[in-house]
Amino acid sequence: FRTESGLTLTLVGRTPERRWLMTPDPAGTPSDLLGRYGTVPLPPYIRRGVAEAADSERYQTIYAASAGSVAAPTAGLHFTPELFERLQANGVGIADVVLHVGLGTFASVKAADPTTHAMHAEFCEVDDATAERIRTAKANGGRILAVGTTSARTLEAAQGLAFRGPTSLFLHPPYNFHTVDLLLTNFHLPKTTLLLLVQALCGSELLRRAYKDAIAREYRFFSYGDAMLIVE
Repeated sequence: FRTESGLTLTLVGRTPERRWLMTPDPAGTPSDLLGRYGTVPLPPYIRRGVAEAADSERYQTIYAASAGSVAAPTAGLHFTPELFERLQANGVGIADVVLHVGLGTFASVKAADPTTHAMHAEFCEVDDATAERIRTAKANGGRILAVGTTSARTLEAAQGLAFRGPTSLFLHPPYNFHTVDLLLTNFHLPKTTLLLLVQALCGSELLRRAYKDAIAREYRFFSYGDAMLIVE
């Protein structure tokens, strides 16, 4: 079939996760084809997924460095260069990790027992410098704040060491966090692995109270929504 942008795709099969495999015409690498024919992958609740020119900058974190994610990590959208400067001026250290958000992040948990959910794999990376900074901070009594569930998943997969590769780590209750002490995260949809990760950190009762309060105060949910800070 021919896409609205002019790229022709021939369906040739399915992946084990039931995603379509396609052959593009004209041929090219994924990054080249997305650059020529793709648009910003907005979620359906933002203008029904129809991107505008400004979205390439607005629907992106200020520290994004490499292509690979199917969506922006929403907790990072709250930060500006000025806010980073204020945090560092107050003694908050900042270190980078990489996780390429995959489509499975948005898949709902349909199993009656959530712990049996087939967790998707995503590529992540913690380099030597970041791993060393984390170990030093921990040794000096510091606490590690993960900005978003994607960062939390990456840090827990690395376990304080340098790490590069896919992770299918499923963080759900009960789970003892090894690296992450605090989490800044947006309010998530029900029946998602993201919500289970948050519950694993703060517990069911506190999570329930936070969402009840957010609804009562009419906080905004999802990508451009409000955030909450969870302190373990």
